[in-house]
Amino acid sequence: MRRREFITLVGGAAVAWPLATHAQPEMPVVGFMHVGSPTPMTPQMESFRKGLAETGYVVPRNLAIEYRWAEGHYDRLPALAADLVQHQVKVLVAGGGPQSALAAKAATLEIPILFVTGDDPVKYGIVASLNRPGGNITGAIFFNTALVAKRLELALELVPTADDIALLVNPNSLESEGEARDLQTVAQAARRQIAVLKAGNASELDAVFANLVQPRTKVLLVGSDPFFVTRRDQLAALAARYAVPTVYPQREFVAAGGLASYGTSVTDAYRQIGVYAGRILKGEKPVNLPVVQPTKFELVINLKTAKALGLTIPQTLLATADEVIE
Repeated sequence: MRRREFITLVGGAAVAWPLATHAQPEMPVVGFMHVGSPTPMTPQMESFRKGLAETGYVVPRNLAIEYRWAEGHYDRLPALAADLVQHQVKVLVAGGGPQSALAAKAATLEIPILFVTGDDPVKYGIVASLNRPGGNITGAIFFNTALVAKRLELALELVPTADDIALLVNPNSLESEGEARDLQTVAQAARRQIAVLKAGNASELDAVFANLVQPRTKVLLVGSDPFFVTRRDQLAALAARYAVPTVYPQREFVAAGGLASYGTSVTDAYRQIGVYAGRILKGEKPVNLPVVQPTKFELVINLKTAKALGLTIPQTLLATADEVIE
């Protein structure tokens, strides 16, 4: 063999050997299911990926995410969960409330599950306790349902003369009944009557606002449900058209033109879940990760909307607001 041919052969082998002896590790896949739709959830998805990045996982460099969206149809959740389990994802994230978490929990006892919900997961049997969730599941809560009484207090500060108050709920959600019951209890103590209105799709929202005119409802509270988040632009537009002062559970509604909101940051809850997902991918177990609870509560007011409604926002509210949109 000639010297030049021998050097070429050895050089080629040197390049090939690392490929043969050091196989690339398989890229982990995280499954993400949600009762809502993708576009309205864009800020939350960005926050979720930010949390993953904090632990070293970046799409598509070293992680893939499989998304499944129920588009507001709660009955689709079990099939979505089963599909992700069949894809053998390393972590299953269930967002959008207790029904999503329950569907994921019913689908697997082995794959780690992370949930995001606005209601108490212990109440629904999702976890044994917040500090010791147990099993293969943990998550984050943002307490939006529990804050309905605080939103009633805010509504009465915005419209002190309001006697006719309504709560809008999604009848398809497990959280709606408890939220309505809690608000009724608080309203009775404040000597106010609460009408519970129901809407589970876009056309029903139109009908609800059209019927608010007779008798005229002076204040509307919007319940905590992912469907309402996906329809926040429609809700803000309807509230403006019918001149109904409306209080919402989170800031995204106010950014869309709503009057005011009081709640915790749903976006930050998804960041925390991204961090948890990364930690689990690195070997931690859900049983050792307590359910993340919020520490910050946000009051957001839209002054432009208040002016259009002819409302004067009390200085005490403006002084305590975390964000004022002008």
